[in-house]
Amino acid sequence: MKVVCFAGHAGVGKTTLIERVIPAMKAQGLRVSVVKHAHHKLEIDHPGKDTYRHREAGAFEVVAASPERLVLMREFERPAALSVHHLIAELYDGVDWVFVEGFKHSNLMKVELIRTPGDTHQLYPTDPYVVAVVCDDPALLAEPTGRPVLPLNDAAAVALWLVHNGDRFDYDPTMFDE
Repeated sequence: MKVVCFAGHAGVGKTTLIERVIPAMKAQGLRVSVVKHAHHKLEIDHPGKDTYRHREAGAFEVVAASPERLVLMREFERPAALSVHHLIAELYDGVDWVFVEGFKHSNLMKVELIRTPGDTHQLYPTDPYVVAVVCDDPALLAEPTGRPVLPLNDAAAVALWLVHNGDRFDYDPTMFDE
């Protein structure tokens, strides 16, 4: 599997870009999974539903499946600090690509999205894991870069670049410390 992290500040357009790149990858016959970092309480179940009732009764894990979907919910007894590598390990291993949204300080290869001119918090100048920058205009960059600069509004170009550079994104879980 190949793993790429889409990094950038909140509101920069990571989710929008990912939701546009996924169909471009699927059109090439590739299967994509997504790992999303959430800063807030994550709630996907609803009161009254069987899975909610099982969880509320104290189940550590609840797995629900239909012919179209599988959902796994795990309740931690106390807050858990899971690394992105823990989350990737939970995914189906037959996937071609994993898109990671967030986890901008991880040791994964990253594509950084930039929308603010000269933002002093841009990752690419010092983060060796940033392998490309995606933005509307290269003039937005705080300083010049030798990395590829990809067009923010061209998901097909981003997908094509990822596929052509796929070897850079091969994921070997043994290479990462938890």
